[in-house]
Amino acid sequence: MARSAILNVMVEAALKAGRGLTRDFGEVENLQVSVKGPGDFVSAADRQAEKTIASLLRKARPGYAMLLEESGAIKGEDSQHRWIVDPLDGTTNFLHSNPFFCISIALESQGIVVAGVIYNPVTDELFTAERGQGAFLNDRRLRVSGRRNLTDCLVCTGIPHRGKKGHSTFMLQQQEVMNVAAGTRAMGSAALSLAYVAAGRYDAYWEDGLSPWDVAAGLLMVREAGGYVSDYSDRDKMFDNGEIVSGNDRIHASLLKTIRQS
Repeated sequence: MARSAILNVMVEAALKAGRGLTRDFGEVENLQVSVKGPGDFVSAADRQAEKTIASLLRKARPGYAMLLEESGAIKGEDSQHRWIVDPLDGTTNFLHSNPFFCISIALESQGIVVAGVIYNPVTDELFTAERGQGAFLNDRRLRVSGRRNLTDCLVCTGIPHRGKKGHSTFMLQQQEVMNVAAGTRAMGSAALSLAYVAAGRYDAYWEDGLSPWDVAAGLLMVREAGGYVSDYSDRDKMFDNGEIVSGNDRIHASLLKTIRQS
């Protein structure tokens, strides 16, 4: 699989940050016995991963703007391009020694996501996509699931955590989906969940209360794997309202209709 120069930069940043997170992940497992707990350590790991990624991206394209989960928005001389970075998506999983977490890096050009990388350093699975060039897991081309009926589908979602709004709405949505789908799962990482939809491991995924860095790379991944992504109103406003629904054309429409019934 031939990658563009810019995608190679993104992959290099993800792999380098991933080595640090893998090392830190081993330390978190040891810290579980501590009374104080590993929370502060994980925050430091998150910030260090972001620093590593930002440094490499800035070196490659010094004028690009950035939107970083930890550091926020950083203006650049080139206002047409923006990096969108989540250095550790699935922090709670990481905190509990659950190996379902990832690094997510996306490049936005004139408001459109044109390249994305999602990397789980524990499993060494590297998901990549470029607009118009397809989506890949390592060097294997990805396609979304071809299932046509929601009753046959394994559907992924995200459960609102403590202190987050939307618990009652989610429970209603979950009930509606459980009534028709073959099964539901919640894995704790929006970016990886979207990558799994692109790979056909999940047939669909929905969640709200998300930030651009949670979904930027993943939405491109699904689209380049032949899938559909929208907000709950079937619009392309995911960054604005934090809602996302994804799947193949038919399952996307069925899931959208189902959650709207709640």
